[in-house]
Amino acid sequence: MQSTLVMTGAGRGIGRVAAEHILRRAPLTHLLVVSRGSSGAGHAVSHVTADLGSLESVRSAALEIRRRLDDGELPPLRGFVGNAGIQLTNALTEGPDGFESTFTVNVLANHLLIRMLQTRFAAPARIVITVSDTHFGDFRHNLGMVPGPVWRSPDVLARTGAFRKPGTTTAGRTAYSTSKLAAIYLVHEHARRLPSWIDTVAYNPGFVPGTDLARDADAFSRFAMRRLLPVLTLTPFALSRAAAGRHLADVVLGTTEAPTGSYVDRDRVVRSSDESYDPRREAELWDAAERLTGAAAFV
Repeated sequence: MQSTLVMTGAGRGIGRVAAEHILRRAPLTHLLVVSRGSSGAGHAVSHVTADLGSLESVRSAALEIRRRLDDGELPPLRGFVGNAGIQLTNALTEGPDGFESTFTVNVLANHLLIRMLQTRFAAPARIVITVSDTHFGDFRHNLGMVPGPVWRSPDVLARTGAFRKPGTTTAGRTAYSTSKLAAIYLVHEHARRLPSWIDTVAYNPGFVPGTDLARDADAFSRFAMRRLLPVLTLTPFALSRAAAGRHLADVVLGTTEAPTGSYVDRDRVVRSSDESYDPRREAELWDAAERLTGAAAFV
């Protein structure tokens, strides 16, 4: 049966590898890529333009996807993969909506896309959000390279300057780990609130050197990520892009069995950090995301 899979972050890194696996292993899948630039088109791939740092742009993209689905231009929607993410060198970068950019791309954009598409999903459906084990905040999970999350009110996290010394790389990386904690909170909340035939799963690829995640970092950090740290893929501390992308495809296609609300670490379901299970924070974040994105008006 033909189906549509909407995916962000499919143009490079682990997302590109995952997309190639999905198209090869599930040939009846039509991949709809959401990105700034065209990722090519054909009978199996099409594209919708969106800047994930702009909620207005995300809304326009979601409306266009809904139109194509409603007009029969696309087969039934059975999947969404929120794989795109950014890590900045500060916590002061503000997007066009007035929100801090890391939080916008890594948290709000996914929430808005899911909410605007949720009435178009056909059963059974699966949502996969790429998260990060930096949300644990310990050396074992991040090798001391990224500070752990520092939780604040969602209204504070959505604005620039939420962390100490907001103009520093440390603050930028704290914004990243905190946004990934927030993403897990929303996975839990979506799992509670969406229909039972829509599974929502968090996928952690682990440390994957050689990707473009550090593209906004200083010159040495970019060099280290591309040239030095890939040697860690020979150890248990890191995965190659090929392995991480294959694992992501396994989660999307259901080869890795994962119940709704679960956390997949590479290729197995495990428990995320103790801090990541907090129904009060999850509900508070849901309410803030609804208000900040205006999603409810489109459902």
